[in-house]
Amino acid sequence: MRNLLLTTALAVVLAACGGTDGAAQSAADVAPSGQPWETRAANAPSQTPAFLGQTRAPEVTANVAYEVVTVAEGLDKPWAIAFLPDGRMLVTEKPGRLRIVTAQGQLSAPVTGLPEVDARDQGGLLDVALDPDFAQNSLIYWSYAEPRGNGTNSTAVARGRLVEDGAAARVEAVEVIYQQEPAMASTKHFGNRLVFDREGHLLIGLGERSIMEGRMQSHDLGSALGKVVRINRDGTIPQDNPFVGREGARPEIFASGVRNIQAAALHPTTGQLWEVEHGARGGDELNIIEAGKDYGWPTIAYGLEYSGNAIGQGQTAQPGMEQPVYYWDPVIGPSGMAFYQADLFPAWKDSLFVGALRDMHLVRLTLDGNRVVGEERLATDVNERIREVKVGPDGAIYLATDSAQGKILKLVPRAN
Repeated sequence: MRNLLLTTALAVVLAACGGTDGAAQSAADVAPSGQPWETRAANAPSQTPAFLGQTRAPEVTANVAYEVVTVAEGLDKPWAIAFLPDGRMLVTEKPGRLRIVTAQGQLSAPVTGLPEVDARDQGGLLDVALDPDFAQNSLIYWSYAEPRGNGTNSTAVARGRLVEDGAAARVEAVEVIYQQEPAMASTKHFGNRLVFDREGHLLIGLGERSIMEGRMQSHDLGSALGKVVRINRDGTIPQDNPFVGREGARPEIFASGVRNIQAAALHPTTGQLWEVEHGARGGDELNIIEAGKDYGWPTIAYGLEYSGNAIGQGQTAQPGMEQPVYYWDPVIGPSGMAFYQADLFPAWKDSLFVGALRDMHLVRLTLDGNRVVGEERLATDVNERIREVKVGPDGAIYLATDSAQGKILKLVPRAN
């Protein structure tokens, strides 16, 4: 009866706020049962989730016997992994190096030909992705903090053809296909993740650069700060983007109102883009990104400013702004995300895995459609910041750890 009354009350609150779309609206129907994994005090305990199960999902354990194996080590702040067709990995290092790593853990010399990066603070060489037709064209794409002069910088995306000549590798015909505008004098919140959608367009998550001048542009369609943008592989604009032709709007914008995206992946069934982004003190978010939608930052948010003050007016909901599918308060520092569809761990199929920088472990989310109905914490003894999560061609779950002596790890079934 208590859950029924709470559900009804929350439904009334949602109606008064104008409701929410998609998963959030239907998620208010039934509350997941069980004790949550998260028992720490929230940073903003007076805030009420928009629907039952939006935070502190019950602990759901799959009882999988696994072990964590070191694949490679000696990497300087590895940031992203992309698997080549032969099973080797492209791995970015934050200071600006790209390496090829074999399944046996051998590191190549740095791939030559990449442009200069601004590696201060949260900048550097960020994500890397293969062209959908890599087997035919050998093109790779990478994002990075690009120095723009006079102390400014912005997130940029470049592409080039990967050429291997014996033990050496280089990128040729390099072209910068996207530059976030405007450039800012900030060393924070570059985002960034690169995801190709099912039509072959490139989706790019872009941070709002943290400083007040930047964050206040997250809703501004004339600015690329705090946005997800969608471009063609050559940097041109798809004509079916939601704001093409709107006066004053940048045509590459796909969605707005995001803070600092640190992971993104396509849902294996729906093809929708899911992303996780950092909150401040509380309010790390998992979102489903839809064309033309506004995800609220900084007008609505869970958690508090780092100072302990309210974010903006302290609102967590407003008509016309989307609710996260799930949020964490206190934060986990999410980075890296992968849906699991492989056969190596049958009990983990259809799970969503998220790395945790702050909490230094791997989070497994049990999903029911677009709802999070369970949470499990794995690899808790790694004791390193997890920056990247990828499912390998062997079905193992690969992790990159964020340190000056970074490692590539993988989760495999525990030996007898």
